[in-house]
Amino acid sequence: MKKDLLYQHGTLGALVPGLLNGTQPLSELLTHGDFGIGTLTGLNGELIILGGKVYQVQASGKVAEISSGSVPFANVHFPDFGAPQPIEARTAQVVQTKMLAQIGTRNLFAAVSLHGRFAQVRARAVKEQHRPFPGLAATAADQAVFSRQDVTGMLMGYWSPQLYAGMASPGFHLHFLSDDHDFGGHVLDFAGVTGELATQRFSDVQLHLPAADTEFLQADLEGDLLADITKAEH
Repeated sequence: MKKDLLYQHGTLGALVPGLLNGTQPLSELLTHGDFGIGTLTGLNGELIILGGKVYQVQASGKVAEISSGSVPFANVHFPDFGAPQPIEARTAQVVQTKMLAQIGTRNLFAAVSLHGRFAQVRARAVKEQHRPFPGLAATAADQAVFSRQDVTGMLMGYWSPQLYAGMASPGFHLHFLSDDHDFGGHVLDFAGVTGELATQRFSDVQLHLPAADTEFLQADLEGDLLADITKAEH
């Protein structure tokens, strides 16, 4: 088990033109890590993977623990976080600055895990899309946004360097799950944090592509995809 390896199935760039079909079963994904984030076929909700358990935040706001399904995109790894450090900050911007300082570089992929109490978290979940799948920018307009005040839970996800834009969304890609498992999603903003932050850097990244998927093999992915990725993910 290699603990400085980040495993990724699919790319965010491939989602831009609407390649939203799940191309890897969850059962296979979990052989590569038990901590991570992702989404299901048709961008059906936001996934939070903790301790090998997969939680799906649906567009209805419901959080369900699931054991089946397939992903068009996901990141997972086996945790080997450094010692958690206490953190207190009023804004997401300050928290992300502290995350980068603890990671120690902008040029490696890294995981972050922040458990604590949040004065506010604003998150989203994309509504399930159906064939013919729309592009990523269109799905971003078809999302449900949730807010919760005074919530305790886990803020987690990954830092991706600008150098690898397209493979992933540059910067932080964060999801949230409350301790009572009744709130979460892809994080849009948060504020007023008191908790503990741990980080993990990766020397290796394994990008697994859907080599048996005809749609992916035949798709035109040579345009400028970054603008739509940025619009959809932030």
